[in-house]
Amino acid sequence: MDNKLLYLREDTYFEPLINHWYAWPYLLPPVTASRYIVNTHRRIMQSFVKNYKLHILASKEKVLTGGEFLNCTEEQVEDIQALITELDENCGDLIELSDAVKHLDELLFNHTSGETIEGLYDKIPGPLKGCVELFLDMEHRPSYRLIEPLLYRSAYYKPGLQSLSFGLLSKVEERPFVLSTPRLPDDSHMQVDADFNAPLIDEIFKAREVPISAERVDELFQDYSQSGGLSYRDFFTTEKPTLVHEPVEEGVRLRYTGHAGFMVETKDICILVDPIIASRDANKADEMIGHSELPASIDYILLTHTHMDHANIETLLQLRYKTKKVVVPKNNGGTLVDPSLRLMLKQLNFDVIEVDDLDEISIPDGRIVSIPFLGEHGDLNIRSKTAWYVEAHGKKCFFGADSSNPDRNLYQQLGKLFTDLDVLAIGMECVGAPYTWAYGALHTKKVPKNIKNSRRLDGSDCDQALPMVKEFNAKQVCVYAIGLEPCFKYFNGLEHEEDSRQVLESNKFLSACQDINVPAEIMFCKKTINLK
Repeated sequence: MDNKLLYLREDTYFEPLINHWYAWPYLLPPVTASRYIVNTHRRIMQSFVKNYKLHILASKEKVLTGGEFLNCTEEQVEDIQALITELDENCGDLIELSDAVKHLDELLFNHTSGETIEGLYDKIPGPLKGCVELFLDMEHRPSYRLIEPLLYRSAYYKPGLQSLSFGLLSKVEERPFVLSTPRLPDDSHMQVDADFNAPLIDEIFKAREVPISAERVDELFQDYSQSGGLSYRDFFTTEKPTLVHEPVEEGVRLRYTGHAGFMVETKDICILVDPIIASRDANKADEMIGHSELPASIDYILLTHTHMDHANIETLLQLRYKTKKVVVPKNNGGTLVDPSLRLMLKQLNFDVIEVDDLDEISIPDGRIVSIPFLGEHGDLNIRSKTAWYVEAHGKKCFFGADSSNPDRNLYQQLGKLFTDLDVLAIGMECVGAPYTWAYGALHTKKVPKNIKNSRRLDGSDCDQALPMVKEFNAKQVCVYAIGLEPCFKYFNGLEHEEDSRQVLESNKFLSACQDINVPAEIMFCKKTINLK
């Protein structure tokens, strides 16, 4: 019997996979998953098989990171073709579901009379029959809503497509970009054939802080097939974490955790906002916050919106064992572009609270309030987005994430209700990608180039953010370091230069805050602010 006690290695990184691709929120709901699997994954893989030399050249250009090019070699062409064949064989019903969305759109597009649509129910494509409600808006234009809970209970929701991938930073030069390339088993990783609710997930991630016996590690993995060049024992060590959580004794401690993440702590409560906790080498312990520095229990995780760098499944699954509640914004109720975050996370066994604009949650000596979030979604009717106001022990913090400010009247109104902020945190990702980068696969008709270029995933710039500082009478400003932190390149693909507009606008914003005597700083990987 092997009773040696083991910890999960600090440089272990984890990738949840759906049909071999990195899992992000829109791959969980069955209908949106079908659209991305067909119109993004299969299409890009087919392009690689047909033009692999172009993909190989493009993948070497840093400026094209995040583009639709597989980062694979010529020797992997057959492997990618095998994935296409596997997709066609195992996901035929999802391909039909994707086609049904297109046929339903065409059916409704051609209903121009404005008369009753009841007769169209019989014409709904088979895969969607019984799963949609048809309706007319006040201008007599037809549309539909998906009955999302029913779809999660159908054969179209496929946990069997889920799997787990593990790697070690010590085995790779840098973590590979996650969004553009399917994960094939290789010498630097281990893939485990287990879904996201497999019991081993919570237990192995808890082993970052509470060791488990080597015998138990063997038991956890014995029922799951594994592939790749690493063994599960490679991810464990007898060495304790070098840094551990330090409890808060008084006041409010605010810690920037990287990208758009913050942790708010008092002696009574811990709240995480948009957490993405990157794995780190031991020599990076002083540069970035790691899992071992988080408390043993997280009371609330607050998610601002459904983009994968804010609702990050990779991190959420690693924190599930210690998380009491996840709080998410309400969605539109069944629209294709705005699936329910609550339903997604319920499938992953989280206890979820869904809130509407200005809803409040009481916490010890304070409250959490959901604040309206405008913009950054390409003008789509997406409701599942919110900023967060957290008040504790008399200290007031606003976490705006990617909120923009196209209508300053909103913050004039909000400033009357939430004034004298101790900290205002806002992103300056003011040059976003065309909205089709994120949502193009959901369209059933080609989007004209002028529309793509006009409607972008833009956050605030200086001129939009500065009025927020004034209306909230903020005492201190934190600018998220989105695109500047090397440890997060694996998912954002950004490398802003000094002359990038995002950097120029951030510096302009810092200067403008200084002019009104408000301290402001661009965050970078790790920062602690004590509010007493």
